Amino acid sequence: MNNTKFYSVIRPILKGLFRVFFHPNIKGIDNLPKEKNYVLAGNHTKWLDPLMLIAVVPKQVHFLAKDSLFKGVTKPFLKGAAAIPVNRKIHDHQALDSAVKALNEGDVIGIFPEGTINREKKTPTLPFKIGAVKMANTTSRLIVPFVITGKYKLFSSKITIEFLAPRKISDNLDKENQKLREEIDKKLEDYYECNQSNKTKDD
Repeated sequence: MNNTKFYSVIRPILKGLFRVFFHPNIKGIDNLPKEKNYVLAGNHTKWLDPLMLIAVVPKQVHFLAKDSLFKGVTKPFLKGAAAIPVNRKIHDHQALDSAVKALNEGDVIGIFPEGTINREKKTPTLPFKIGAVKMANTTSRLIVPFVITGKYKLFSSKITIEFLAPRKISDNLDKENQKLREEIDKKLEDYYECNQSNKTKDD
């Protein structure tokens, strides 16, 4: 899998649009390895999340996306961005194999381990599927956790993306998957706690 011409065209457009309409706060950008490829894994808040990652990550990100999106108006965009379709109803080994192949060829993979948007917010994140840590371990690539907080509010810096320190994944995948989730949950809990504290002070 190679970087696509479509991506090289669409990325600067998205970068400009996000700057104008959302003014995203970007933290930890130096945690993205410059000379190596890696697995990006983080929480999923809205359909705009992958577009923001495309806008802010310097390298092309090949996302894993549910196969139902590879139809209709979204199909050309996903195909052009070289996204990888995933059948979420099964353990999609083909999708994992495609992601591993892309990593071995030097590409960056982006994945939302929750598998869907956490709409109910009963917990900071939904249980993580193991694919992110598995592909990082299989290819000996670093995993870079990211955390998205806030809301996509037009013309306001309400949305933040933070890239956490990259790390190697050990062979204990269950432990690593739990560690990844806990790392992201902690950041989200700190954000909610800070927000609640600020609201109390305002009252």
